[in-house]
Amino acid sequence: MIMFKIQRLSTSLSRLTSVEFSTYFNNMAKKSAAVIIAEGTEDMEFAVSVDVLRRAEIDVSIVSLENADSVKLKTGTKVVPDTVLKSIAGKCFDAVVLPGGPAYKALSKAPAVGDILKEQEKSGRLIAAICAAPIVLSTFDVGSGKKITCYPTCKDELNKDKYSFVNEIVAEDGNIITSQGPGTAYDFALAVVAKLLGKPTAKKVAEEMLYKYV
Repeated sequence: MIMFKIQRLSTSLSRLTSVEFSTYFNNMAKKSAAVIIAEGTEDMEFAVSVDVLRRAEIDVSIVSLENADSVKLKTGTKVVPDTVLKSIAGKCFDAVVLPGGPAYKALSKAPAVGDILKEQEKSGRLIAAICAAPIVLSTFDVGSGKKITCYPTCKDELNKDKYSFVNEIVAEDGNIITSQGPGTAYDFALAVVAKLLGKPTAKKVAEEMLYKYV
């Protein structure tokens, strides 16, 4: 009986296209993401990222830089984090996501953030930053040589000798995904989903939200 089921599974998998085959196995193991926030994090970039990733059934941990009780976002919205930064030291996530907003200044001054990003890069796992957050990558010399984008007025804070700035809604280069701001948050989050679970999954999530995704 067991052998029969294995044969049926093998036959079914053989009928899948290469894209479907990749998506099937990507979905076998649940992916994880840490979204790191601090006071002043941009509300929409945070909320959209968490929502879209969870719609894709990615296990999202909201990680506060310091405050374990609540974090006040840019417009005053208060968020209760799942954990604090020091508690995830040594843990592995398939993606580390940095929303933007004024919080980028605090993140840039936190060596623990740099340690997490460097380990993420070293292991080839995904790093995603939006709006002003790519400056955090520049501060800690993460993604050097990559093509990145950010909020247009923030580009002068990037190390121009280390990165190739592009004026694109979403820039993807290897294990680095960057985006420009609140209005590009959906495309940013869906790009993370596509990277972790495949483009068909990203399209499915977008369709369910009635969002046009190419």
